[in-house]
Amino acid sequence: MKRLKILAFVLITLTFKVSAESFVYITDQLDLPIRSDKNFGNNIIRLLPSGTELSLLQSTEDGWAQIQFDDTIGWIKSFYLSPDPSAREKLKKLTRTNNANKLLITKLTSEKEELEKQLLSIKEENSDLVVQRSKSQAEKEHIEQIYQDALKLEHENEKLIQEKLQLKAELQLAENNTQIQKDTSSRNWFIVGAIVLFFGMMIGFIVPNLLNRRRF
Repeated sequence: MKRLKILAFVLITLTFKVSAESFVYITDQLDLPIRSDKNFGNNIIRLLPSGTELSLLQSTEDGWAQIQFDDTIGWIKSFYLSPDPSAREKLKKLTRTNNANKLLITKLTSEKEELEKQLLSIKEENSDLVVQRSKSQAEKEHIEQIYQDALKLEHENEKLIQEKLQLKAELQLAENNTQIQKDTSSRNWFIVGAIVLFFGMMIGFIVPNLLNRRRF
């Protein structure tokens, strides 16, 4: 037992450095006393449980370490100290970390599911937008085709109007020519009738005179 204590003392002496910034931990599972000096007696000023973090002020060759906890400064045997937390404290810390990680995983899983729902909704909206865009494009092309057809029809309509006006002008000219021809024909018939009447009158006047002369 003494050999183990000597070995522990040597290891602790080689490991610890005198520094106010160093930290050590109580390794025993019992509450250990902080003493006002490096002696065993009625000099206990405080009891600390296992796993308590202490500030190491100095260590001595006789196996004592001066430590500070809050505002308390005292001495404790070096073989009760360790540069690392006890396994029980490590387990508690790991358990807390594990529980926190589980909560974080649960939260992240819930957020992931919500994001997947949002992504699915966005994909559906995107699909609807693609369909709507295709419809809009088809409607646009249809409207453009109707517009082109309307322009073509308007051009043809203007062409027909011009042809109609030209036909009206030709018809009016033809009607005018027909009327002129009718007037000319009526005038000619009137002249012919007058000539025939004249010759008839002449014949009617001359023939009786000739017949009367032959009687005499």
